Amino acid sequence: MIKVLSIAGSDPSGGAGIQTDLKTFQALGAHGMAIPAALTAQNSASVTGSYSIPPRELSQQIDTLLSDIKPDAVKTGMLLTRQTVIAVASAMRNYRIVNLVVDPVIRSSSGKTLLKRDAVRAMQKELFPLARVITPNIPEAEVLTGMRIMTDEDMDFAAGTLMDMGPRYVLIKGGHGKGPAIDTLYGGKTVLSFSTERQEGEFHGTGCVLSSAIAVFIGKGLPVEKAVEKAKLFVEKMLKRTNRVGKGRAKYFQF
Repeated sequence: MIKVLSIAGSDPSGGAGIQTDLKTFQALGAHGMAIPAALTAQNSASVTGSYSIPPRELSQQIDTLLSDIKPDAVKTGMLLTRQTVIAVASAMRNYRIVNLVVDPVIRSSSGKTLLKRDAVRAMQKELFPLARVITPNIPEAEVLTGMRIMTDEDMDFAAGTLMDMGPRYVLIKGGHGKGPAIDTLYGGKTVLSFSTERQEGEFHGTGCVLSSAIAVFIGKGLPVEKAVEKAKLFVEKMLKRTNRVGKGRAKYFQF
């Protein structure tokens, strides 16, 4: 059994963050591990607060775990602060993590900031060069590149800008638009588009499930292109198994 680690935020409602990452790892047959990089006050309707884990304590968690168990892949999600980003990047270098999937979580669906402004620059400089894959959605890609993405040509240009920051692959997720949900993978020898039928309604934690699934499949030794394809199919299957669990409008995945 492969071992996969999530370093991300905690979602008390269980719909995203390390809670959903662990569910995804288990559903795909991996041994899941999780280190909280940030805490949130969150329910099914909104995020009302976010709190960072002190970098010294975060580094101790990572060092203690990785000195014993070497993960086959690592996925990062909400990191919140510059100090957290730097601590995680330092650990990835020290432990020579090759299969790193970075989900650059910047804002919640309700608009709460989950990555501070100075942390964006630290992520670009410190973490992206270590990443096998980064998985921004279109709004996140706009923040990271400083440009509006309105057309396919804009997305190609934004992907090139992100590739220049160092990751080996960039997956720009198109789930925020209209029509089919098209994610585009840049890197390797070709540009690949993965299209799935858009499901009606709002869903909580889709990006977490996708990036976690990619980490599992990369950890199993699949090429990035195949890992993304299988992860997309997994998310599509899970979107058909959702329910509302609170007063919020978003549906939660049922594993």
